[in-house]
Amino acid sequence: HPQPTTATRQIIISGQDISLDILANYIEKSATGYRPLRAYTGSLNSLISMYQGNADVVSTHLYDGETDTYNLPFIRRILVNHPYIVIHFLARQEGFYVPKGNPNRIQGWSDLARPDIQMVNREKGSGVRVLIDENLRLAGLSPSTIKGYDMEESNHIGVATKVLSGQVDVGIGIEKAARLVGVDFIPIIQESYDLVIRKTPENSALIATLQSILQADALRNELEAIGGYDLSHIGQVLDETSLHS
Repeated sequence: HPQPTTATRQIIISGQDISLDILANYIEKSATGYRPLRAYTGSLNSLISMYQGNADVVSTHLYDGETDTYNLPFIRRILVNHPYIVIHFLARQEGFYVPKGNPNRIQGWSDLARPDIQMVNREKGSGVRVLIDENLRLAGLSPSTIKGYDMEESNHIGVATKVLSGQVDVGIGIEKAARLVGVDFIPIIQESYDLVIRKTPENSALIATLQSILQADALRNELEAIGGYDLSHIGQVLDETSLHS
């Protein structure tokens, strides 16, 4: 039986960026009877949570070194035999956080293996951790040779603050946090931050609601006011599985 439209259906939106809090507000304000709950889980863990049936909308920024692309290789592997739709949300710059003036002259991944450099890592399961691990692998660098590899922070601000305080020489994260905290930023890659929604009959209205919110000016204007996002492809469908009856 279709649910009556007056019923409030709770949906879990998983991911860490503030843009998701704003998106959740728009879903709540839309007259579609959805009540979004936020889970602040990293990209990889969010996808696994969706695979297990515990999330309706997840955000991912997972870098695949083999294909030099974001998200789709991971989504296809993890959500095997799960119907889904992938919608592009925004793009962000990821890069190195360094002290003002970049005194250690850090330029690339190989610098993390220098004996005079101490880094701070992100938690396992986060998109940034995957970016770091993939690039170390591609550069042939063993984590055991990198000072600070085992020191983990659970968000961009925490990483940038460790650099600011002088506890570490370098961290990796998004540009906005560098600006907020006041450390220098060396861009490495523009990442694609995408939304994955389980494509089930009961989610069809949710998908339509999300698409109309992403295509409207109000959300885009609010995100542009925050700064640090590239919204030129917001709402574009990147991948979609067909529903099997």
